[in-house]
Amino acid sequence: FITHDMGVVAEIADEVLVMHQGKAVEYGTRDAVLKTPQAAYTKMLLAAVPSMTPPPARPAPQGAPLLRGLEVSKTYTARDWLGRSRLTHALQAASVAVSAGETVGIVGESGSGKSTLARCLIRLIDPTGGQVLWSQPGQGPDGALIDVADFGEGQLRPLRSQVQVVFQDPNRSLNPRRKVGDSIVEGAINFGATRAEALALAASLMEKVRLPVEGLQRYPSQFSGGQRQRIAIARALACRPRVLVADEAVSALDVSVQAQILSLLREIQAELGLGLIFITHDLRVAAQLCDRVIVMHQGRMVEEAATAQLYAHPQHDYTRKLFAAAPAEIG
Repeated sequence: FITHDMGVVAEIADEVLVMHQGKAVEYGTRDAVLKTPQAAYTKMLLAAVPSMTPPPARPAPQGAPLLRGLEVSKTYTARDWLGRSRLTHALQAASVAVSAGETVGIVGESGSGKSTLARCLIRLIDPTGGQVLWSQPGQGPDGALIDVADFGEGQLRPLRSQVQVVFQDPNRSLNPRRKVGDSIVEGAINFGATRAEALALAASLMEKVRLPVEGLQRYPSQFSGGQRQRIAIARALACRPRVLVADEAVSALDVSVQAQILSLLREIQAELGLGLIFITHDLRVAAQLCDRVIVMHQGRMVEEAATAQLYAHPQHDYTRKLFAAAPAEIG
Protein backbone atom coordinates (compact mmCIF):
# COMPACT_ATOMS: atom_id res chain seq x y z
CA PHE A 1 0.00 0.00 0.00
CA ILE A 2 1.66 3.20 -1.21
CA THR A 3 0.67 6.48 0.46
CA HIS A 4 1.93 9.79 1.82
CA ASP A 5 -0.72 9.75 4.58
CA MET A 6 0.95 8.65 7.79
CA GLY A 7 -2.41 8.39 9.53
CA VAL A 8 -3.47 5.72 7.04
CA VAL A 9 -0.15 3.96 7.61
CA ALA A 10 -0.85 3.91 11.35
CA GLU A 11 -4.31 2.49 10.67
CA ILE A 12 -3.58 -0.39 8.28
CA ALA A 13 0.13 -1.21 7.90
CA ASP A 14 1.95 -4.15 9.48
CA GLU A 15 5.38 -3.10 8.24
CA VAL A 16 6.54 0.25 6.89
CA LEU A 17 9.20 1.25 4.36
CA VAL A 18 10.10 4.95 4.29
CA MET A 19 11.49 6.29 1.01
CA HIS A 20 13.40 9.54 0.43
CA GLN A 21 14.96 10.70 -2.84
CA GLY A 22 14.79 7.24 -4.34
CA LYS A 23 16.33 5.47 -1.35
CA ALA A 24 14.91 3.38 1.47
CA VAL A 25 15.85 5.24 4.66
CA GLU A 26 13.98 3.13 7.21
CA TYR A 27 12.17 -0.20 7.42
CA GLY A 28 10.47 -1.95 10.30
CA THR A 29 7.23 -2.83 11.97
CA ARG A 30 4.55 -0.16 12.13
CA ASP A 31 5.02 0.47 15.84
CA ALA A 32 8.80 0.58 15.56
CA VAL A 33 8.80 3.08 12.69
CA LEU A 34 6.01 5.29 14.00
CA LYS A 35 6.85 5.26 17.70
CA THR A 36 10.64 4.99 17.72
CA PRO A 37 11.83 6.24 14.31
CA GLN A 38 15.57 6.14 13.69
CA ALA A 39 16.06 8.06 10.44
CA ALA A 40 16.02 11.85 10.55
CA TYR A 41 13.71 11.96 7.53
CA THR A 42 11.18 9.68 9.22
CA LYS A 43 11.25 11.87 12.31
CA MET A 44 10.66 14.93 10.15
CA LEU A 45 7.72 13.27 8.38
CA LEU A 46 6.07 12.29 11.64
CA ALA A 47 6.60 15.73 13.15
CA ALA A 48 4.83 17.28 10.16
CA VAL A 49 1.64 15.20 10.54
CA PRO A 50 -1.12 17.60 11.64
CA SER A 51 -2.93 16.87 14.88
CA MET A 52 -6.68 16.51 15.29
CA THR A 53 -6.42 18.88 18.27
CA PRO A 54 -6.97 22.48 17.11
CA PRO A 55 -4.57 25.18 18.32
CA PRO A 56 -5.86 27.97 20.59
CA ALA A 57 -8.56 30.01 18.87
CA ARG A 58 -7.64 33.33 17.32
CA PRO A 59 -9.67 36.47 18.11
CA ALA A 60 -12.91 36.59 16.13
CA PRO A 61 -12.85 38.92 13.10
CA GLN A 62 -14.45 42.30 13.72
CA GLY A 63 -15.13 43.56 10.19
CA ALA A 64 -17.99 42.87 7.83
CA PRO A 65 -17.74 39.81 5.54
CA LEU A 66 -15.71 40.12 2.36
CA LEU A 67 -17.69 37.33 0.70
CA ARG A 68 -21.04 35.84 1.57
CA GLY A 69 -23.18 33.07 0.12
CA LEU A 70 -26.84 33.04 1.15
CA GLU A 71 -29.00 29.96 0.55
CA VAL A 72 -26.84 28.98 -2.43
CA SER A 73 -28.18 26.02 -4.43
CA LYS A 74 -27.07 24.14 -7.53
CA THR A 75 -29.29 21.71 -9.41
CA TYR A 76 -28.28 19.78 -12.50
CA THR A 77 -30.78 18.47 -15.03
CA ALA A 78 -30.06 15.30 -16.98
CA ARG A 79 -32.22 13.46 -19.49
CA ASP A 80 -32.52 9.74 -20.04
CA TRP A 81 -32.79 8.09 -23.43
CA LEU A 82 -36.56 8.70 -23.47
CA GLY A 83 -36.04 12.41 -22.93
CA ARG A 84 -37.32 12.39 -19.38
CA SER A 85 -35.59 14.91 -17.13
CA ARG A 86 -33.98 13.99 -13.84
CA LEU A 87 -32.84 16.53 -11.28
CA THR A 88 -29.69 16.19 -9.19
CA HIS A 89 -29.52 18.55 -6.23
CA ALA A 90 -25.75 18.96 -5.85
CA LEU A 91 -26.07 21.84 -3.39
CA GLN A 92 -29.06 22.85 -1.31
CA ALA A 93 -29.47 26.20 0.46
CA ALA A 94 -25.89 26.56 1.74
CA SER A 95 -24.85 29.78 3.48
CA VAL A 96 -21.30 30.87 4.29
CA ALA A 97 -19.46 34.10 5.05
CA VAL A 98 -15.78 34.94 5.46
CA SER A 99 -14.22 38.10 6.87
CA ALA A 100 -10.75 39.62 6.58
CA GLY A 101 -8.14 37.50 8.35
CA GLU A 102 -10.56 34.61 8.88
CA THR A 103 -10.25 31.04 7.61
CA VAL A 104 -13.45 29.09 7.05
CA GLY A 105 -13.06 25.37 6.39
CA ILE A 106 -15.56 23.35 4.38
CA VAL A 107 -15.19 19.62 4.97
CA GLY A 108 -16.96 16.47 3.85
CA GLU A 109 -16.47 13.28 1.91
CA SER A 110 -16.24 13.14 -1.89
CA GLY A 111 -19.56 14.14 -3.44
CA SER A 112 -20.70 16.06 -0.36
CA GLY A 113 -21.06 19.33 -2.28
CA LYS A 114 -18.11 21.21 -0.83
CA SER A 115 -16.38 21.87 -4.16
CA THR A 116 -19.72 22.70 -5.80
CA LEU A 117 -20.25 25.32 -3.11
CA ALA A 118 -16.76 26.72 -3.71
CA ARG A 119 -17.30 26.89 -7.47
CA CYS A 120 -20.61 28.71 -6.97
CA LEU A 121 -18.98 31.18 -4.57
CA ILE A 122 -16.24 32.03 -7.06
CA ARG A 123 -18.73 31.92 -9.97
CA LEU A 124 -16.98 29.25 -11.97
CA ILE A 125 -20.45 27.72 -12.23
CA ASP A 126 -23.85 29.38 -12.09
CA PRO A 127 -25.88 28.81 -8.92
CA THR A 128 -29.52 27.94 -9.52
CA GLY A 129 -30.66 29.69 -6.36
CA GLY A 130 -29.52 32.02 -3.61
CA GLN A 131 -27.19 35.00 -3.47
CA VAL A 132 -23.42 35.25 -3.94
CA LEU A 133 -22.14 38.53 -2.53
CA TRP A 134 -18.67 39.90 -3.34
CA SER A 135 -16.82 43.00 -2.22
CA GLN A 136 -16.16 45.60 -4.90
CA PRO A 137 -12.79 46.96 -6.10
CA GLY A 138 -11.77 50.23 -4.48
CA GLN A 139 -14.05 49.90 -1.45
CA GLY A 140 -12.86 49.64 2.13
CA PRO A 141 -13.13 46.43 4.16
CA ASP A 142 -16.62 47.41 5.38
CA GLY A 143 -17.91 48.40 1.95
CA ALA A 144 -21.21 47.16 0.61
CA LEU A 145 -21.26 43.76 -1.09
CA ILE A 146 -22.78 43.21 -4.51
CA ASP A 147 -24.84 40.16 -5.52
CA VAL A 148 -23.10 38.49 -8.47
CA ALA A 149 -25.17 35.29 -8.57
CA ASP A 150 -26.86 36.24 -11.84
CA PHE A 151 -24.02 38.20 -13.41
CA GLY A 152 -22.78 37.31 -16.86
CA GLU A 153 -19.08 37.00 -17.55
CA GLY A 154 -18.89 40.54 -18.87
CA GLN A 155 -20.21 41.86 -15.56
CA LEU A 156 -18.03 39.51 -13.51
CA ARG A 157 -14.75 40.26 -15.23
CA PRO A 158 -13.94 43.60 -13.50
CA LEU A 159 -14.81 42.02 -10.14
CA ARG A 160 -12.86 38.77 -10.44
CA SER A 161 -9.72 40.27 -8.95
CA GLN A 162 -11.50 40.28 -5.58
CA VAL A 163 -11.87 36.49 -5.34
CA GLN A 164 -9.14 34.13 -6.52
CA VAL A 165 -8.71 30.37 -6.28
CA VAL A 166 -5.91 27.86 -5.74
CA PHE A 167 -6.82 24.45 -7.13
CA GLN A 168 -5.74 20.99 -6.04
CA ASP A 169 -3.46 20.15 -8.95
CA PRO A 170 -1.01 22.82 -10.15
CA ASN A 171 -0.02 20.49 -12.99
CA ARG A 172 -3.43 21.20 -14.51
CA SER A 173 -3.89 24.81 -13.40
CA LEU A 174 -0.48 26.00 -14.69
CA ASN A 175 0.10 26.03 -18.44
CA PRO A 176 3.14 23.76 -19.05
CA ARG A 177 4.01 25.68 -22.23
CA ARG A 178 4.26 29.05 -20.52
CA LYS A 179 7.07 30.29 -18.34
CA VAL A 180 6.16 30.80 -14.71
CA GLY A 181 6.59 34.56 -14.99
CA ASP A 182 4.12 34.78 -17.86
CA SER A 183 1.52 32.85 -15.87
CA ILE A 184 1.92 35.07 -12.80
CA VAL A 185 1.80 38.43 -14.60
CA GLU A 186 -1.25 37.56 -16.69
CA GLY A 187 -3.79 38.31 -13.96
CA ALA A 188 -2.21 41.61 -12.94
CA ILE A 189 -2.09 42.78 -16.57
CA ASN A 190 -5.72 41.75 -17.11
CA PHE A 191 -6.71 44.04 -14.24
CA GLY A 192 -4.85 47.12 -15.42
CA ALA A 193 -1.18 46.78 -14.47
CA THR A 194 1.50 47.58 -17.03
CA ARG A 195 3.85 44.75 -17.93
CA ALA A 196 6.68 46.43 -16.03
CA GLU A 197 4.48 46.77 -12.93
CA ALA A 198 3.32 43.17 -13.27
CA LEU A 199 6.89 41.85 -13.59
CA ALA A 200 7.97 43.76 -10.49
CA LEU A 201 4.96 42.35 -8.64
CA ALA A 202 5.77 38.83 -9.86
CA ALA A 203 9.32 39.12 -8.53
CA SER A 204 8.08 40.24 -5.11
CA LEU A 205 5.51 37.44 -5.04
CA MET A 206 8.15 34.82 -5.81
CA GLU A 207 10.04 36.06 -2.77
CA LYS A 208 6.83 36.05 -0.73
CA VAL A 209 6.20 32.37 -1.53
CA ARG A 210 9.91 31.63 -0.95
CA LEU A 211 10.97 30.74 -4.47
CA PRO A 212 13.97 32.17 -6.35
CA VAL A 213 13.12 35.15 -8.54
CA GLU A 214 15.06 33.60 -11.43
CA GLY A 215 12.39 30.89 -11.42
CA LEU A 216 10.18 33.31 -13.34
CA GLN A 217 12.12 32.27 -16.46
CA ARG A 218 11.54 28.56 -15.92
CA TYR A 219 8.68 26.26 -16.85
CA PRO A 220 6.38 24.52 -14.33
CA SER A 221 7.95 21.13 -15.12
CA GLN A 222 11.23 22.38 -13.66
CA PHE A 223 9.69 22.65 -10.18
CA SER A 224 8.54 20.09 -7.62
CA GLY A 225 4.87 19.61 -6.78
CA GLY A 226 5.10 21.75 -3.66
CA GLN A 227 6.94 24.49 -5.54
CA ARG A 228 4.30 24.46 -8.28
CA GLN A 229 1.61 24.98 -5.65
CA ARG A 230 3.58 27.97 -4.34
CA ILE A 231 3.59 29.33 -7.90
CA ALA A 232 -0.17 28.83 -8.09
CA ILE A 233 -0.55 30.82 -4.85
CA ALA A 234 1.66 33.60 -6.24
CA ARG A 235 -0.41 33.73 -9.42
CA ALA A 236 -3.62 34.09 -7.39
CA LEU A 237 -2.08 36.85 -5.25
CA ALA A 238 -1.00 38.79 -8.35
CA CYS A 239 -4.61 39.92 -8.77
CA ARG A 240 -4.54 41.42 -5.24
CA PRO A 241 -7.62 39.52 -4.05
CA ARG A 242 -9.46 40.05 -0.80
CA VAL A 243 -10.62 36.44 -0.64
CA LEU A 244 -8.63 33.32 -1.52
CA VAL A 245 -10.40 30.00 -2.06
CA ALA A 246 -8.17 26.93 -1.67
CA ASP A 247 -9.92 23.86 -3.12
CA GLU A 248 -8.10 20.76 -1.81
CA ALA A 249 -4.90 22.76 -2.30
CA VAL A 250 -2.68 20.49 -0.18
CA SER A 251 -4.34 17.09 -0.57
CA ALA A 252 -1.90 15.88 -3.24
CA LEU A 253 1.20 16.83 -1.24
CA ASP A 254 3.16 14.75 1.25
CA VAL A 255 2.90 15.80 4.88
CA SER A 256 6.18 17.70 5.05
CA VAL A 257 5.40 19.83 1.98
CA GLN A 258 1.79 20.13 3.13
CA ALA A 259 2.93 21.63 6.42
CA GLN A 260 5.07 24.17 4.57
CA ILE A 261 2.17 25.27 2.34
CA LEU A 262 -0.18 25.60 5.32
CA SER A 263 2.40 27.72 7.13
CA LEU A 264 2.81 29.86 4.02
CA LEU A 265 -0.96 30.40 3.74
CA ARG A 266 -1.13 31.49 7.38
CA GLU A 267 1.73 33.96 6.93
CA ILE A 268 0.28 35.44 3.74
CA GLN A 269 -3.15 35.75 5.32
CA ALA A 270 -1.73 37.53 8.36
CA GLU A 271 0.29 39.92 6.18
CA LEU A 272 -2.42 40.75 3.65
CA GLY A 273 -5.57 40.35 5.75
CA LEU A 274 -7.11 37.87 3.32
CA GLY A 275 -10.29 35.98 3.91
CA LEU A 276 -9.59 32.30 3.24
CA ILE A 277 -12.09 29.59 2.33
CA PHE A 278 -10.37 26.22 2.67
CA ILE A 279 -11.98 23.15 1.07
CA THR A 280 -10.65 19.82 2.33
CA HIS A 281 -11.58 16.26 3.20
CA ASP A 282 -8.73 16.08 5.73
CA LEU A 283 -10.05 16.85 9.21
CA ARG A 284 -6.51 17.14 10.61
CA VAL A 285 -5.58 19.88 8.17
CA ALA A 286 -8.82 21.74 8.88
CA ALA A 287 -8.13 21.51 12.61
CA GLN A 288 -4.79 23.27 12.28
CA LEU A 289 -5.74 26.00 9.80
CA CYS A 290 -9.41 26.93 10.17
CA ASP A 291 -11.17 29.27 12.57
CA ARG A 292 -14.60 27.88 11.73
CA VAL A 293 -15.58 24.64 10.04
CA ILE A 294 -18.66 23.82 7.96
CA VAL A 295 -19.55 20.15 7.50
CA MET A 296 -21.21 19.18 4.19
CA HIS A 297 -23.18 15.99 3.51
CA GLN A 298 -25.19 15.14 0.40
CA GLY A 299 -25.27 18.74 -0.74
CA ARG A 300 -26.37 20.19 2.58
CA MET A 301 -24.62 21.98 5.43
CA VAL A 302 -25.24 19.75 8.43
CA GLU A 303 -23.10 21.55 11.03
CA GLU A 304 -21.09 24.73 11.49
CA ALA A 305 -19.13 25.85 14.54
CA ALA A 306 -15.85 27.28 15.76
CA THR A 307 -13.17 24.68 15.11
CA ALA A 308 -12.34 23.88 18.73
CA GLN A 309 -16.03 23.57 19.60
CA LEU A 310 -16.81 21.34 16.63
CA TYR A 311 -13.88 19.02 17.24
CA ALA A 312 -14.57 18.73 20.97
CA HIS A 313 -18.35 18.37 20.76
CA PRO A 314 -19.66 17.43 17.30
CA GLN A 315 -23.46 17.50 17.30
CA HIS A 316 -24.60 15.94 14.04
CA ASP A 317 -24.48 12.17 13.52
CA TYR A 318 -22.67 12.59 10.21
CA THR A 319 -20.00 14.80 11.80
CA ARG A 320 -19.40 12.18 14.46
CA LYS A 321 -19.10 9.51 11.75
CA LEU A 322 -16.53 11.65 9.92
CA PHE A 323 -14.41 11.94 13.05
CA ALA A 324 -14.73 8.22 13.74
CA ALA A 325 -13.56 7.43 10.19
CA ALA A 326 -10.56 9.77 10.29
CA PRO A 327 -7.13 8.06 10.16
CA ALA A 328 -5.54 7.28 13.49
CA GLU A 329 -3.46 9.83 15.36
CA ILE A 330 0.29 9.24 15.25
CA GLY A 331 2.00 8.32 18.50
